[in-house]
Amino acid sequence: MTLEKIVFGTYTKRVSKGVYTANLDTTTGLLQDTELLVELGSPTYTTLSQAHKLYAVDKRDGQGGIAVVDFATQQIEQSVMAEGASPAYLAVDEARQLLYSGNYHKGTVEVYAIATDGQITQTDAYQSVGSGPRPEQGSSHVHFTNLTPDNRLVVVDLGADQVLVFDVSAAGKLSLASTFKTEAGFGPRHIRFSPDGQYAYLLGELSSLLSVLKYDQATGTFELLETVTTIPAEWTEHNGAAALRVSKDGRFVYASNRGHNSIAVFAVSEDGAKVERVQLISTEGDFPRDFALNATEEFVVAGNQNTDNVSLYRRDAATGLLTLTQKDYAIPETVRVEFIS
Repeated sequence: MTLEKIVFGTYTKRVSKGVYTANLDTTTGLLQDTELLVELGSPTYTTLSQAHKLYAVDKRDGQGGIAVVDFATQQIEQSVMAEGASPAYLAVDEARQLLYSGNYHKGTVEVYAIATDGQITQTDAYQSVGSGPRPEQGSSHVHFTNLTPDNRLVVVDLGADQVLVFDVSAAGKLSLASTFKTEAGFGPRHIRFSPDGQYAYLLGELSSLLSVLKYDQATGTFELLETVTTIPAEWTEHNGAAALRVSKDGRFVYASNRGHNSIAVFAVSEDGAKVERVQLISTEGDFPRDFALNATEEFVVAGNQNTDNVSLYRRDAATGLLTLTQKDYAIPETVRVEFIS
């Protein structure tokens, strides 16, 4: 029996109490053993460092920030809080021992140095600006902050229809390298890169579109190659694209649809420059904000925020297609799914 641990970040608006864990039994292909890891206020994003410190969004008493949790002891070791909304995204830079945070409501990027004990100290911040034509785009909304394949920082701003690329110093200082503008109203949310670092896949939450970009590592700039839809042409109800994943071999891209309540599977052309949607499969619940592939990529776990359930799929490595194996596994208000190696 092989068990793989999964961390689930949640909202705590209704029934959830914080961060949960469960195990995937890869022999039986079933989820089991749900536990509450730590009580936090709406820990909507989590990321685990190689030192096994869990960095989690926290919200309480009108403040938002980041909790540092020892994964083994389940103890909160530090809380870095500020007035206003909590972040939307967190990412660890292991090489430079930095933590990046993106705040959707404030439109900011924060950088923190990680000490040897895992605690964090802010080193820099960037205020993004801009707006777009849709009602949700009245101001900057930073939704993603993570590393490019060449160790720059890439920031996705949903409100301003733009992707920013920064050079990052060893001391955790940001220097803007490039700005890529999407089509108006695209509403970009997440970006992922091909394994060779030559291409990026940009997901538009507000438009339900997926764009393929050519990435120039010499300059840190993007070039738009093509854009496809994540939903059927006949779908007229609300949809918001959410999470985005690329298989390790670079042959498949996966995106979740909140509203259509599905995972879209895209096959990538041999050169990485084009994608074709080959499957839309139900998440068997409402509002799938996040999903993740396990270490071997034999399984995919998707969390449905509004129906408090998680669905499990087997993945065919040759075709990229998903097959439902378990549904209605109870995890409350799931918005983040992270496999722990």
